[in-house]
Amino acid sequence: MAYVVSEACIKCKLTDCVEVCPVDCFHEGENMLVIDPDECIDCTLCEPECPIGAIYSEDELPADQVKMLAVNAEFSLKWPVITEMKDPPGDWKNWEHVEHKYPEHFSPKPGGQNDE
Repeated sequence: MAYVVSEACIKCKLTDCVEVCPVDCFHEGENMLVIDPDECIDCTLCEPECPIGAIYSEDELPADQVKMLAVNAEFSLKWPVITEMKDPPGDWKNWEHVEHKYPEHFSPKPGGQNDE
């Protein structure tokens, strides 16, 4: 079982989790992160590192987040690997408690290109 980044990460994109991952399975999109399910070794290190609780074990994924299994799998193949913590978006706290961000606020664009 892999870990899954839920839609709570959209527009928050906190990267505390990436530094503890021993296999570099996080991939960076423009406004969220995803986990490569084929690389994840189910080590549990990332889940408690997420300040907003956006990471779940696949077997504990809430029913309304099951769609994110496919999002993580698909976009981990398209987005670049991220291994170092970055500053979050300046307005992330405005999005922290917003529910149902996918698909309206999801961006399929890869991250890392326009970092300042």
